[in-house]
Amino acid sequence: MFLNHYPVTIFDFQQLDVYKKAKGFHIEIQQFISLNSLHRSITDQLYRASLSIPINIAEGSGRFSKSDRRNFFIIARSSIFETIAILDILHYSNDITEQQFNSLSN
Repeated sequence: MFLNHYPVTIFDFQQLDVYKKAKGFHIEIQQFISLNSLHRSITDQLYRASLSIPINIAEGSGRFSKSDRRNFFIIARSSIFETIAILDILHYSNDITEQQFNSLSN
């Protein structure tokens, strides 16, 4: 395949620290979901919200106009807030521990 001639990271967004952190955060959420028995709708929403963060950072970095990039970065930021809100509700309802909440929200 023609991609074998290119370095492993051919997309600029893969070098962004914010993208790397967002990707790592999503992996942490995936691991959290797999280790905890939560309602299916909660795990689905939590998974999708955390996945939306790196995806929107990547998509926004590919846009040419500042306003287009900004819109995707706003969506990524909103997805972070959504993810933390879900974790906060789980913590408030005692579905996750204080330690789990603090670990994932910091």
